[in-house]
Amino acid sequence: MITNERRRALVELRIETLERIQRYEAHQHQRSGALDKDLEEQAPQIQSDDIVDLLDNEAHAELTQIEKAISRIDAHVGERCEVCGEVIDIHRLQALPYATRCNECATP
Repeated sequence: MITNERRRALVELRIETLERIQRYEAHQHQRSGALDKDLEEQAPQIQSDDIVDLLDNEAHAELTQIEKAISRIDAHVGERCEVCGEVIDIHRLQALPYATRCNECATP
């Protein structure tokens, strides 16, 4: 993946992620009303709210990774592993455009 193409894909992914975050936040503001009086209806409402919270947290974490990858590209080190300095495999970058570590360093 050419650096400019990857950067463009990351910028598009950042826009999509920000849009997702806005939808999650809209849901969170919308739910600030009272719970349904019916106890059977409260459980699905609470569960749905918990899922949206998890998705929001995940989207924020992904946004952080995307912005880090864009910054690394702008600093001309975006194709290199942040740990060992080796070039990150092209297939990894295609699958995970915001990868900042090579396969070996990313494996726990």
